[in-house]
Amino acid sequence: MNRKVLLIEPNYKNKYPPMGLMKIATYYRMKGDDVRFYKGDMKSLAVELICEDLIEHLEIVYPEVFWKEYYPILFQFIKIGRYSILEEYDIFASDDVLDVIKEYRKRYRDKEYFTKPRFDKVGITTLFTFYWDITIDTINFAKQLCKKTEDVMVGGIMSTLLPDEVYSATGIHPFEGLLDKPGAIDPGDTLIIDQLPLDYSILDEIDYIYPANNAYFAYMTRGCVNKCKFCAVPRLEPEYCDYISLKKQIEITNERFGTQRDLLLLDNNVLASKCYEDIIEEIKECGFGQGATYSAPNEYDITIKNLKESYNDRAYIRKAVKIYMDIIDRLKDDEEKTKLYMKFEENHCLYHYTATKEAILELDEIVRPLYEKTHKPSKKKRIVDFNQGIDSRLITPENMSKLAEVNIYPLRIAFDHWKLHDIYEKSVKTAVNSGIRNLSNYLLYNFEDKPEELYYRLEMNVRLCEELDASIYSFPMKYHPINDPDFFMNRDYIGKYWNRKFIRAVQAVLNSTKGKIGRGKEFFEEAFGSNIDEFHKILWMPETFIIYRRQYDAKLREKLADKYKNHSEKDCDLANEWWDKFNGLPSEKKERAKEIIALNKFKDGEYQCDDAEIEDVLWYYKTTRNDAEK
Repeated sequence: MNRKVLLIEPNYKNKYPPMGLMKIATYYRMKGDDVRFYKGDMKSLAVELICEDLIEHLEIVYPEVFWKEYYPILFQFIKIGRYSILEEYDIFASDDVLDVIKEYRKRYRDKEYFTKPRFDKVGITTLFTFYWDITIDTINFAKQLCKKTEDVMVGGIMSTLLPDEVYSATGIHPFEGLLDKPGAIDPGDTLIIDQLPLDYSILDEIDYIYPANNAYFAYMTRGCVNKCKFCAVPRLEPEYCDYISLKKQIEITNERFGTQRDLLLLDNNVLASKCYEDIIEEIKECGFGQGATYSAPNEYDITIKNLKESYNDRAYIRKAVKIYMDIIDRLKDDEEKTKLYMKFEENHCLYHYTATKEAILELDEIVRPLYEKTHKPSKKKRIVDFNQGIDSRLITPENMSKLAEVNIYPLRIAFDHWKLHDIYEKSVKTAVNSGIRNLSNYLLYNFEDKPEELYYRLEMNVRLCEELDASIYSFPMKYHPINDPDFFMNRDYIGKYWNRKFIRAVQAVLNSTKGKIGRGKEFFEEAFGSNIDEFHKILWMPETFIIYRRQYDAKLREKLADKYKNHSEKDCDLANEWWDKFNGLPSEKKERAKEIIALNKFKDGEYQCDDAEIEDVLWYYKTTRNDAEK
């Protein structure tokens, strides 16, 4: 008997789709099971399930009515229970119909989705530990949707790092590490789930759009030869694997889901592989050599093909409706648009909840030529991204020359601490000399580093951009101890040489720069200061003055005079007024002021201070963003 399988990603924001669940979806489909993927509010899922049952019931009892058309209204009523939602529709005036609807509202209120669970298997992925609360709440809700507790599967990063804590909070023993052994889910089965291709179709079942998309997501190595103190990889992937072939995965993906534009590899240390040259050669064979381009596949063909083969109807019905709306948007003739819209309306294909596979297939003869008319794919550059970064200590002229044979963009190099600066600088120069001119780097801070070391690393990258005529984007990343019991539920950890005010100062700057620092000395100096003293000033500066520095800092405006000829706030210099008073404090008072400022709490009652001179300095920290906007 086919199993009903529910796969869930908690409703946090994340950049990459859940590769583990995509492999598990492939596994269950290979077994002939019915797989459903969900990401969103869990109570909304419960409403969906009850609402689907209600419509199925109504279709049987009152087949003359097209009940799917009323899905949004029924959804709202089941969720909220207000009769005013139904009143404007005559169809709900019948007492018999209303009684049925009220019964299903009662089933939702009584949580029948828990008392009569419908899923044979439920799988929940976990990500970072600072998503603890939402992940645990999701597990505790989702486990009740499964017929048997022992058939609830929890896995991923958080559950591998904190298996005991997850069990204590949910009663579910999670999977730890990778599903890289036969029989991981079904005892006796010979398939190795971690080696299966990804099921990209599940991403079309949900409204959430992952920022990283239109790419092959894969690993060509696993693990890392280093054991860095701040890194979780040794626990997540304890054994280093030198080579995982990519070609077969790409062939399967192309056949089922269509060609993807980019190649996003999540390897943690590809340069450590003894098979590095073989890896690069295979990447080239897969169509990502230097200068490679991509033409988008016919998404309509793929959708119709998968509907005909009954491969995830839920996903491809939604995708077909999106394609229909896209065609209408692209048509230039208003009469043609109206005619097509009416045809979709007539066949109930304007919305995914009303459309059926049968109706979509019947419309094929009309839609296909219109898709081909409105979708003329152009060639685009393909890129290869070793997204987790490569190890600067292992960079050589030989392996960079080899890497330059593929469309690497950008080359990501970790620059985790200042002690690496000589090695890092040499590695960047080696990469650029090999023809790789677009680089990016991760800058870990708030670990064992000092704040000025973050400044020096950023400054070095800006200097290297000018010296080498290269593009280097820096992404400062705040260290968070993801398996420390005192901090894994939040992001409150403060490193030895940092304090809350310094962390907020850096984050305030990064909010203004959208999290990255690129080339341009003037831009960098405006953001972080032209020297280490100015950087220290920014660290201690009231947050509002950091964000609105052009408004509050006359010296900055003077430095950038050409940009501020008509600035209405030219006389405002509160930032430097604060700085003079801050530095004018006697040493003992200044230390006391720093102790208060470091806590970054300035509302009345949040700190104790009865010194008027210190309080005069603290007054500036009470200037809000709202004040600045006014």
